[in-house]
Amino acid sequence: MEPKTTTWRELSRVMNIIFVVASVLFFICVSGIFLATKFGNVELRWLLGILVMCLIVPYTVVLIGYVKEKPEKPVIISLSLILFYLILELIWDYILRIPFREILTLHIVYIIVLYIASFTMIGVSFRINRKMGWLVTITFWISLGCLIYLYLF
Repeated sequence: MEPKTTTWRELSRVMNIIFVVASVLFFICVSGIFLATKFGNVELRWLLGILVMCLIVPYTVVLIGYVKEKPEKPVIISLSLILFYLILELIWDYILRIPFREILTLHIVYIIVLYIASFTMIGVSFRINRKMGWLVTITFWISLGCLIYLYLF
């Protein structure tokens, strides 16, 4: 018996699953960060922030897998933007510890990059599968609901 080899189609499916799971986890963790902030749970906020930073790994794996597969350029650009956001957050928040949320110019840049990354997660998810796109979109709206709850209630 010959060992089973992995085809590119199977690898692509695995990359797509990793991408969607990472995107859903991202929005769930962000929602949790908003709620932990609202209720003053610093430890939970820190833990969820670390989990978000750990998503650099699956997004990097997916980017490398997609580059090897040579998909459409918008997908590669989208993944690059997502990684740019995560690396920006890592550097500003965890390495340099810049209080960028208190510096208006930096906070605006951060928010723009965050929402670009968020919308690219949604867009790539819809390219993968319509149902998965809606799943990621729903978790995005949940995170927006948590953000509204954080500041309005």
